[in-house]
Amino acid sequence: MSDAPRFGTAGLSDSYPGKTFDPEKIAAYTAGFGLTAFEYQCGRGVRLAHDKAAALGAACAAKGIALSVHAPYYISMSSLEEDKRLHSIDYLLQSCALVKALGGRRVVFHSGSCGKQSREAALEKALDTMRRAVAAVDAAGYGDCILCPETMGKVNQLGTLDEVLALCSVDERITPCIDFGHLYARSQGIEFAGDHAAADYAALLDKLQVLGPARAAQFHAHFSRIAYTKGGEKCHLTLGDTAYGPPHAPLLALLKARGLAPTIICESDGTQAEDARTLAQAYAAS
Repeated sequence: MSDAPRFGTAGLSDSYPGKTFDPEKIAAYTAGFGLTAFEYQCGRGVRLAHDKAAALGAACAAKGIALSVHAPYYISMSSLEEDKRLHSIDYLLQSCALVKALGGRRVVFHSGSCGKQSREAALEKALDTMRRAVAAVDAAGYGDCILCPETMGKVNQLGTLDEVLALCSVDERITPCIDFGHLYARSQGIEFAGDHAAADYAALLDKLQVLGPARAAQFHAHFSRIAYTKGGEKCHLTLGDTAYGPPHAPLLALLKARGLAPTIICESDGTQAEDARTLAQAYAAS
């Protein structure tokens, strides 16, 4: 990875012309915004044929675009039902197979919710599932894939920063997906807000050091403004929707000052490419 962040999108913006799957067109569109990352969305299931994935991977590689996969949303590492936890491992394996076909390495996933159990009990189940998942990934020949548990936006979801770092402790390859909007939303807009936004970002980046220098510098990230209620995340917004945070400028300035090189995937609502370009330009100007 380069010594500067990669900026990219979760799927395609509303401005993408046409609805057909066209690898060359997707790559050209993404590169046209000056972006160098693209996260293929499998939230509702891993359905892209591997020959089509290989074609997209080749088209993106030719333009210097790194690919990652967002695994299905229905993964639950912490379910009270063992069969759901085991199915979650299968979904991760399917996602690894796809990211390999795309020529990428990173698989982002949601850990699940706490449900009717304590956070501690949910985390213990998720840690056990994580260990089994790592073993299954290795056994399937996907040992070079990087699993990325994501910080989550709803209060009852498993996915605080500390919980994600605990999952990352299972294996040195596991790299966090820090969703700054999710953390902002689950804190009810307290974290990464106002005059203390820069200090909050700095504290988070400091905390990542427990992962060691490589993972702390090259973590995965999602960024968008997010509206919230008392339960946490309500919906994703655009960078133009300034009634909610988090702000991007303090974070980007810190990344540049510290020489960090995460992959930052913009998840704005319908303006992913446009807003990812704004992030990239703000980083360059910081």
